Amino acid sequence: MFLCALLSVVTTAEIIWVLARETWSFFRQVPVFSFLFGTRWTPLFQPPSFGVLPLVCGTALVVVGAALVAIPLGLGSGIFLSEYASDRLRGILKPVLEVLAGIPTVVYGYFALTFVTPLLVRLFPATQVFNAASGAVVVGVMILPMIASLCDDALRAVPQSLRHAGYALGATRFEVATHVVLPGALSGVLASFVLALSRAIGETMAVTLAAGATPKLTLNPLESIQTMTAYIVQVSLGDTPAGGIPYLTIYAVGMLLFVITMGLNLLANRILRRFHEVYE
Repeated sequence: MFLCALLSVVTTAEIIWVLARETWSFFRQVPVFSFLFGTRWTPLFQPPSFGVLPLVCGTALVVVGAALVAIPLGLGSGIFLSEYASDRLRGILKPVLEVLAGIPTVVYGYFALTFVTPLLVRLFPATQVFNAASGAVVVGVMILPMIASLCDDALRAVPQSLRHAGYALGATRFEVATHVVLPGALSGVLASFVLALSRAIGETMAVTLAAGATPKLTLNPLESIQTMTAYIVQVSLGDTPAGGIPYLTIYAVGMLLFVITMGLNLLANRILRRFHEVYE
């Protein structure tokens, strides 16, 4: 176990070193302010522009949309599995739900193109073939098992004595679930949300296929956008010469993605410490 931990630390340190070194090379040629606050991202065209906000905006559209899909369904599924389902039903439903986590992400991408997007076109004729809403829906389905499973585990960790106390006061099962059990498991529930959203931020293939490759600063989920991970895939296909500024943008965007994801994980740890409940 010590060797595994050491290998993980060394690997992470090496990744951070490579990202930091190449990102520093990029910022020696492109101002940091222009990169972080620029509104045009055209590094592969002339004249080039390196404002990363369109990629951040595209990523945020997908993540917020995925949260709107996954958080209510995931929390509701967790409450049902923990508070309403029998042991036999839970033993069937939870593995079936977690099967979704084993489906390859490229399958989700093609599912978005062949089912979700045509459905959106019927509902909203102005929907483009590649759009953020389609990517958000499939990413939401992808992170749904994580939220449901972690919420279920957190809710079941609340002692039965608290439930019995609620029933003794005349509360219904729904009132016990929402006013007693859920507040008691708040730290685990909130942490599941943050971890799932971190997973959504790093999703690549599904959003690459579903959302398109048009870096655009827009809040319209029916338009084609590009996420940070989708851009990294686009430039990493081998057509971009190594060593140039377009090549270095991979590492700059990757470092920004790493910082955002690390920040969310630190937030999850802080939430766990802030709302952690210890039961006798």
